[in-house]
Amino acid sequence: MSRLIDITPTISSRIGVWPGDAPYSYKANLRIADGENIDLGEITGTVHLGAHADAPSHYHADGVGIEGRDLDLYYGPCQVIAVDVGRGERIQVADLPPGPFVERLLFKTGTYPDPDRFNEDFASFSPELLEHLADQGVRLVGIDTPSADLFLDKQLESHQVLYSRDLAILEGLVLTAAPPGRYTLIALPLKLEGADASPVRAALLPETS
Repeated sequence: MSRLIDITPTISSRIGVWPGDAPYSYKANLRIADGENIDLGEITGTVHLGAHADAPSHYHADGVGIEGRDLDLYYGPCQVIAVDVGRGERIQVADLPPGPFVERLLFKTGTYPDPDRFNEDFASFSPELLEHLADQGVRLVGIDTPSADLFLDKQLESHQVLYSRDLAILEGLVLTAAPPGRYTLIALPLKLEGADASPVRAALLPETS
C-alpha cells in the first residue's frame, strides 16, 4: 500500500475553474470499444486546472514561464500548517504556529471544500505573511484554495510579493487527508514552454521518525 498522500483533486469536466477561464474537456478520438486498436484522446482547458503551479509570468511582465522554474522548488521537505482563518480573509503572521519552518509550507484553510464547486469567498495569503516567510528562508508556499490572493483583489498584492521575493506557489491543493506536520513534497510542473502555469500531481510522503 502506498505511503503517499495524494493532495490533488481529480481533473474532470466537473472541476471548478476561475469564472471566465477555460473549463477542462477530454475528447476521445479513438476508442477500443469502437473497434480501434488503441484508446487515444486529447484535452483542452486552462493551465490553472486543479492543483497547479503558477509561473512568475502569470503575475509579472518580466516573470519567467513555468518551464524556467527550478524543479528543486517543488520537491523536498515541507510542512502542512492548519490555520484558523475565516472565509474571504487573508492569513496573517499572527495565524502561524511557532517556528522554525522548513523551506516549503502548505496552508490548510478549509475555505474551498469542494474542487467541483467554485466558491468565491476562499481565504488567501496576506502580503505581510509572505514577506515574513521569505525572511525566514521559505522558498515555496501552497494553499488549498484557487489563488494566493482574494477573489476580488485585482491588484494581486500577494502575487506581487511572490514575484519580488521569488517564492514559488502551489494553488488548488486538497489537504483534507494531510494532518499538520512534516512531509516530503512531490509536485513537479510540466515543462510547458511559455506557459504561465502547469497542473501538478502533488503528493506528500509522511516523515518517518
